[in-house]
Amino acid sequence: MAIRFYVDADLLGLAKLLVTVRPDVTYPGDPGGTGPDGLSRPPCPVPPPETDSMWIPTVASQGWIAITRDRHLNSRPAEKEAIIRHGARVIRLDARHQLNKWLELEIVVCQWRRFEELLKSDGPWVYLASRTALTPLKL
Repeated sequence: MAIRFYVDADLLGLAKLLVTVRPDVTYPGDPGGTGPDGLSRPPCPVPPPETDSMWIPTVASQGWIAITRDRHLNSRPAEKEAIIRHGARVIRLDARHQLNKWLELEIVVCQWRRFEELLKSDGPWVYLASRTALTPLKL
């Protein structure tokens, strides 16, 4: 299975959990590997750590959806411009409350099928994901 989702460095703990069960997920600095199902995952072309405006072009050019916790992502001019210019597709976990790995995982698992549906839609876009909702944000 090809990589379809990139988990940003601000969710590295979550990313390392997800790659143990999903061969279509990667993260910055991911050396690649083989999951429990025997499917292999190539190394991630994004080295750690990268600023948002630097990983966005790479992730967008791969056609991946990025998952992040960065609540300022679409309000910083450089990052917002990079999302728009490169047609990036970004899901931002709702971090209004302090999230730990368990709460991050809960959001992702509750919304995963909807994340997969978003693979059909072209960017640029940013969605806000909570356990119960997936809401488009204005760029």
